[in-house]
Amino acid sequence: MYKNIIIIAAFLFLASCNNKKTEEETVEISSNSNVATLSDAQIKNAGIELGKIEQKDISEILTLNGQIDVPPQNLYSVSVPMGGYVKNAKLLEGTFVKKGQVLCTIENQDYIQMQEDYLMAKTKITYAREDFERQRELNKSKATSDKVFQQAKSEYNSLLVELKSNGAKLKYAGINPDRISSNNITKSIGVYAPISGYISKANVNAGSYVNASDILYEIINPSDIHLALKVFEKDIHNLSIGQTVFAYTNANPTKKYTAKIILIGNDFTEDRSITIHGHFTEATPKLLPGMYMNAEIELSSQPSNVLPADAIVSFENKNYVFVAKANKQFEMKEVVIGNTENDYTQISTADLQNSKIVIKGAYALLMTLKNLE
Repeated sequence: MYKNIIIIAAFLFLASCNNKKTEEETVEISSNSNVATLSDAQIKNAGIELGKIEQKDISEILTLNGQIDVPPQNLYSVSVPMGGYVKNAKLLEGTFVKKGQVLCTIENQDYIQMQEDYLMAKTKITYAREDFERQRELNKSKATSDKVFQQAKSEYNSLLVELKSNGAKLKYAGINPDRISSNNITKSIGVYAPISGYISKANVNAGSYVNASDILYEIINPSDIHLALKVFEKDIHNLSIGQTVFAYTNANPTKKYTAKIILIGNDFTEDRSITIHGHFTEATPKLLPGMYMNAEIELSSQPSNVLPADAIVSFENKNYVFVAKANKQFEMKEVVIGNTENDYTQISTADLQNSKIVIKGAYALLMTLKNLE
């Protein structure tokens, strides 16, 4: 009988120990799903440490957006002075061309007439020059009247003007007057690349007709690209020439490109913004004109309320900290954060100034509270 009592007592003691162990491993979640109650053992295992908001100097970061741009001298629109039909248009957008390279050819019957007019004037002026020189010599000896001499001089000068005018028209059309003759008259001209660069737009195809006002190609020389950023009126006072800008693309935000502000615009747009321009400090072959860019400018440091970066956790696109309450409770509270520097993050939430906040083990609390893995 005595032995049975001992066995029953031992069984009850073991059961009591197991229940106590289970209680220690259970996290109590209150009716408020953002509050968790932990035991001493759980607090120790999670490595939870408490701290308070501190004051530290944090640099203010101005975030901007814009795009890669090129200066006007590096962007060229190609057109022709006279319309015509396009021939031999084979170049595609993105093709690199060298200055002087033929982009396409243009045919027009008017080119033939222009060359004919030039050659006719050239032929006439040969006779007119000879007659003018002869009449000048005769006039010196009074063998001919002044009137005849003046007529010869006038005819020669008129044809000289006509020849120069026709020659200028040919040059304007893209034809070299020195290269044409009665045996060398062409009905087409070449359209040449005015600069070296990439074709950004090709608006022609073989057989199409273009007018003098049409843009056939646009060529960009990317050797001097710069950063064009949009800045709102309220932030302009923070900017100055020579200030450092860190730019990055959406595709690779960790890759930062350094630039210096070289120009701050003066004209406001309808949304009260201006454009600033920055020049990259190093070659940036992977950045292309028109590419969308983000940028950050570090402004002067100022005292800020901060917490260690590890104290802040993200959940469903919001930021939180855990505030220690009575009876080993921890409440998850949303916070507004600013910049992070040297592992400390700005906190804009004023009502946490005197609160005890979890500065280590916050992520473990989040996993426990929200059943995350």
